[in-house]
Amino acid sequence: MTTGEDAPGIDPALLRSAFILVLGTFMATMDATIVTVGIDTFAADFGASVTEIQWVSTAYLLAVVAVVPTSGWLADRFGGRRTWLVAVGVFLLGSVLCALAWSVPALVVSRVIQGLGGGLLPPTGQALLARAAGPHRTGRIISIVAVVPLLSPVLGPLIGGAVLSAADWPWLFYVNLPIGAAAILLARRYLPVSSPSQPRAPFDFRGAALLSPGLAVLVFGLTEIGRGRAVPLAVAVVAIVAGFAMLAAFVVHGLRTSRTPLIDPRLFTRPPFGVAALALAVLGAGVFGTMFLLPLYLQTGRGLTAWETGLLLAPQGAGAVAGSVFVNRAIDSVAPRTMVLTGIGLVTLGTVVFTQLGHTPPDVLIALSLLARGAGIAMIGAPVMNIVYSGIDPAFLPRASGALNLLNTVGGSAGTATLAVVLQARLDTRGPAIPAAFADTFWWVLGFCLVAAAGAIRLPRRHRAKTEATVRSEHRKGS
Repeated sequence: MTTGEDAPGIDPALLRSAFILVLGTFMATMDATIVTVGIDTFAADFGASVTEIQWVSTAYLLAVVAVVPTSGWLADRFGGRRTWLVAVGVFLLGSVLCALAWSVPALVVSRVIQGLGGGLLPPTGQALLARAAGPHRTGRIISIVAVVPLLSPVLGPLIGGAVLSAADWPWLFYVNLPIGAAAILLARRYLPVSSPSQPRAPFDFRGAALLSPGLAVLVFGLTEIGRGRAVPLAVAVVAIVAGFAMLAAFVVHGLRTSRTPLIDPRLFTRPPFGVAALALAVLGAGVFGTMFLLPLYLQTGRGLTAWETGLLLAPQGAGAVAGSVFVNRAIDSVAPRTMVLTGIGLVTLGTVVFTQLGHTPPDVLIALSLLARGAGIAMIGAPVMNIVYSGIDPAFLPRASGALNLLNTVGGSAGTATLAVVLQARLDTRGPAIPAAFADTFWWVLGFCLVAAAGAIRLPRRHRAKTEATVRSEHRKGS
């Protein structure tokens, strides 16, 4: 086992690469939350209903879900660095078009373009970083950059509120331009060139026709059910059924095809990838679901403003930073399963207080609970990704990264939709007792934690660093 003392150090060049790549992830994840603050402003400016303007958020999410499965093929075919640079450019183009939009349809289409670029940035960046770090440094460097997605749900509303208090809504999109421009300039100068691993890899057209639309339709159905009758219930149900059917057809195709599928279903049968993917999917459900429930409770149940809500949520970001510092120092010496289970325990502990919202817990207790949740989440994501990235052939990193990011996104959408449906049912039952309805819903979040713990128990007890030859041999056997 490689300990923290004998593991290779993180040199300045690797830190520089991590900083550059995390700029892209920061833009993509921040944009998904910063825009939510402007929904009411968009509706008023364009004279649109809330149902119509919600497509500004939905279109971005669907574009992200649709493009993530192609990230592995694009990196294999054109090289990870080139794919990442083009993704930043597409994201910036979408940002400019969003800022210049003259109508709701124009804004929605621009958000789709933005999502196509933003969806490629996290998986491509993680694959590039894991390849540059190597198996013995992956955990430490991932623990540094993984804090960014955890801070986005906290910082997004604060930054969005600050922007709207000082400028018009187009600046919600213009703020991406200096970040993206800096990322491109720095990447072209400092980011190592990555050659395409499969420059002649054929594109899996049949798989793409099943997987990307299937995921988009599924997430659309889940989102619309969670939104509460924005479209007829029958439409949402049909979308969910059709999405599952297309995904099932893709799995059959992926197992039968002689070519490399967009995402190889066999990946999920190889330990520890399957349980690691489950842990990330459930983590996404719990994290995104809670960040949907809690701001809603604080603003509707407690009457706080968006700014006050953001400040009360800030301890989760502080906890994430503290947890990332700990993970960076301990990830090479503490068993992955121990760290992940400890993280799940902290998330569970930090969720208990929210099951008692009917008794109006004090703000300090909410802040401490969020601090524990933030630290726990940081102790789950980075170790799980380290398990996968450090034990897989570098040639398979782009597609594995795409699969993990996809599951995290879909898990977040599914978790949010589930909790929204439960919340609405409890509100209908509880009537005016709004805090009690939220408290009932948070018991489901605790259930997500138990499912994640059940999967994490099967994670490795010790660090395992497979050689490329071993993994390549296993891949041939699986094929």
